[in-house]
Amino acid sequence: MVFLVVLVAAVVVLLVVVRAAANSGDPSRGSGRPRRAPRPPQGRARPLAPDDDPEFLRELGRQVRRDDGSPA
Repeated sequence: MVFLVVLVAAVVVLLVVVRAAANSGDPSRGSGRPRRAPRPPQGRARPLAPDDDPEFLRELGRQVRRDDGSPA
């Protein structure tokens, strides 16, 4: 029984120490974790997949219609 009480007390002390260490940083940051800077916006968003790329879709349409002269 005494072991269980000591174990619970040790866990509580450990949690308090971890929480205090996390909050001991710059008070303006809050959690103490470094924050990532947001990415600067890019001029033109890249396509995420081939079917998002208009050039790919045009080429695919040409191949289906066989307008470009190459065998499909």
